[in-house]
Amino acid sequence: MTIFTIVLQSLLIAYYLFSGTAKMIGAKYWADMFEHLHLPQWFLKVTGLVQLAGAAVLIAGYWYTGLVAWAGVWLGVTMLVASLVHIRTKDPIGKTAPALFFAVLNIALILANASQMLQPFA
Repeated sequence: MTIFTIVLQSLLIAYYLFSGTAKMIGAKYWADMFEHLHLPQWFLKVTGLVQLAGAAVLIAGYWYTGLVAWAGVWLGVTMLVASLVHIRTKDPIGKTAPALFFAVLNIALILANASQMLQPFA
C-alpha cells in the first residue's frame, strides 16, 4: 500500500462512518435531504447501512489490501447512484458535487488497488 492509498482510505473511512451513522440515527439534515430527493425515509437506514458496511470493509482493508478496491466499487456505485438521484431531481451542481466528488475518490481508490482485486484476502 502506498501513502496515498492509506490517506485516501482513511479519509473515506472517516466520511462513511460519519455519514452512515448520521443516516442510521435519522439526522435531520439527511432526513430532509431524502425527503427533498423524494426517497422514502426507510431508505435512509438502508443507505446508512450500506455506507457503514463499506467503511467496515475499508477498515479490514488495512489487513487485507485486496478488499480496498472492492469497498471502493461498493461505495463508488453508491455515490454514482446518489449523483444520479440529485440530477433526477434537478438539484444545482452545489448539491450534486459532494456525491460526485466521493464517487471520484472511490474511483481513485479502485484504480490504485485494482491489481489486488483478484486476491481480496491476500
